[in-house]
Amino acid sequence: MFLGHIAVALAGKRISPKTSLGTLIFAAQFADLLWPLLLLAGVEEVRIVPGLLPASPFDFVSYPISHSLLADVGWGALLAAVAFAARRDVRSALLLGALVPSHWFLDFIAHRPDLPLYPGGDEVGLSMWSSVAVTILVELALFSLGVALYLRTTRARDRTGQVAFFALVALLVVVFFGALFGPPPPDVGTLAVSALALVLLVPFAAWIDRHRRPSPDAISAREARASS
Repeated sequence: MFLGHIAVALAGKRISPKTSLGTLIFAAQFADLLWPLLLLAGVEEVRIVPGLLPASPFDFVSYPISHSLLADVGWGALLAAVAFAARRDVRSALLLGALVPSHWFLDFIAHRPDLPLYPGGDEVGLSMWSSVAVTILVELALFSLGVALYLRTTRARDRTGQVAFFALVALLVVVFFGALFGPPPPDVGTLAVSALALVLLVPFAAWIDRHRRPSPDAISAREARASS
């Protein structure tokens, strides 16, 4: 899953309009940002097996720290605590804490049964990657919904806020199809470095978000929740 994780971050803006899109993406992609660091450190293991699944060549041998459900719930709780200590915003902290384990649930849809419930525990997965067509359909559907919710929640402050956001959307779609139909990485080191490059999405999305503001609709919804 790739676009689906970004979609959840985009949709999160509807829940907490004051939270930066960069921060939301960081939380939703936390597992995939931690994973390459653990690969490079030799703590977790993956094999590249071309043709393993129609939509993925990766055999995830071991990744209990970054991708087990229990670990992701723990990482989410830690991120929520840090966010609350920094901003004293309960809504934002809870959202960020929930976004981290949301990664596991979306990966559960995509992966074959290789996602651990806890380190050393049972491994599960629904194998969406067994079908390229289903992978494209699900990813694009989730992403389209996320983009729609983000656009409903925010308005561009200037031309930069409008153009840059759609540039981000186009970039993400290109990356998705490039990874799906392009050749697999030549080795695990290259895979880890390319996965780490995803962190660049965080400052880029944060910069875009500064050029947008909550829409009147989002402000009214927030005020209604506050008064109820």
